[in-house]
Amino acid sequence: MSGPLDRFERIARSVGAEQAERVVEAADTAVVMEAALVEIIPEAEAEEAHPFESRNIHPDLPPKVRKLFDDGHWEESVFHAFKFIEKEVKRISGVRGKIGFDLMMNVFNEEKPVLQLNALSTDSDLDEQRGYRFIFAGATAGIRNPRGHEVEVGDTPDEALDYLALASLLLRRLDAVKLR
Repeated sequence: MSGPLDRFERIARSVGAEQAERVVEAADTAVVMEAALVEIIPEAEAEEAHPFESRNIHPDLPPKVRKLFDDGHWEESVFHAFKFIEKEVKRISGVRGKIGFDLMMNVFNEEKPVLQLNALSTDSDLDEQRGYRFIFAGATAGIRNPRGHEVEVGDTPDEALDYLALASLLLRRLDAVKLR
């Protein structure tokens, strides 16, 4: 009978006892090291992080956003994230009767902002306020609206993550100035 043990014995005899011992020691060391790593690194940490964690997607986005993403409904995930941002801006600004692009242009207007992102005391401050005004408004018009009005936009997972990262940036900007 020529099983694995017989094969090992033939190899050991052909290479000599000393070399065979080194091979066995090396194999044992690898097994011991692997076992030690399993104990040191819990299985959950050894697995790859969820894309939301690796992209640092804002934790305040509704759970529905992540569920839709995980289920492969990427454009719907993006739509609901930006819908959440619009609702947050409405809530904290108290502005009624305006939605979408018009809401953002009104709320972040650098001349008379309802939501002020900085002191507005320098040209740079005014530029920043104006810039975020257009980022919020542009995200509403260019990202949220097509996903709310079209049947199928066709986002890839990477595109959706990029959009969700932008949504996270906008929420963090509101957080930074303690508006939320």
